[in-house]
Amino acid sequence: MGWFKRKVVARSYDKENQKPVIKASICNGEQVAGFKDIHTGKIEEIMLIKSPEDLEQFRKLYGITEEIEKEY
Repeated sequence: MGWFKRKVVARSYDKENQKPVIKASICNGEQVAGFKDIHTGKIEEIMLIKSPEDLEQFRKLYGITEEIEKEY
């Protein structure tokens, strides 16, 4: 029964001052998607990535089409 679908509301980010990144832990493999400030290097964490579906949801949520860089 697909009567109630969750509506995906597109969000935005400052494309001139931020870039999408995935912060990955070397120790336990945990990955967090977020945005890195180009000028300060500070990362704003948005969501935990547990599966490829989570990453795809993050891409759709913010309209990201380019490759997302991983940082360790």
